[in-house]
Amino acid sequence: MHYNRMAREIRTLFGMVMTAGAAAALLCTSAQAQAKPVAAAPLPAANKPTFVKPPDAELKKKLTPLQYAVTQNADTETPFRNVYWDNHEPGIYVDIVSGEPLFSSLDKYDSGTGWPSFTRPLEPANIRTKTDRMLGYERTEVRSAHANSHLGHVFDDGPRPTGLRYCMNSASMRFIPAAQLEREGYGQYASLFKSKTAATKGAK
Repeated sequence: MHYNRMAREIRTLFGMVMTAGAAAALLCTSAQAQAKPVAAAPLPAANKPTFVKPPDAELKKKLTPLQYAVTQNADTETPFRNVYWDNHEPGIYVDIVSGEPLFSSLDKYDSGTGWPSFTRPLEPANIRTKTDRMLGYERTEVRSAHANSHLGHVFDDGPRPTGLRYCMNSASMRFIPAAQLEREGYGQYASLFKSKTAATKGAK
């Protein structure tokens, strides 16, 4: 009799333990179901090109004497005797030192000054301005943001829509034709010229 009573008590206690365990498991499962899923780690942003100014010794090897004098010493090239003043090809102009995009042929116009002139920059973030008093009066100098190359000056006598004239030195820039943008790593600007070509054909 005593043995049977002990066996019954053990079975009862075991059942209570099992019931409590099941309840705990059920609560845990329910809590997990109600918990919000952990957000996945954000994908890394698309690689953006970096524009770096090489050391001065490398620049002297890479650039012509004129390019070095203009970009590093703020010299000015001769008007009407520079490579881009009369360039009418579609494409973009990038910094000769770093390659950062500066201007587009879509914003280029004939200012009559003998230097390549633009109404606005292609990438405003790649342009910096500062006050220049080298000639004894104030002018607004234009420099590239990443390479700090001297590019030229900006004046407020340009045509609409901006009223500005970014008067640049050809020696501070490299021209990339629209047909070569993809190959040169500037494919994001190719659509600008495709749209312009399509609009021109539609107008005919």
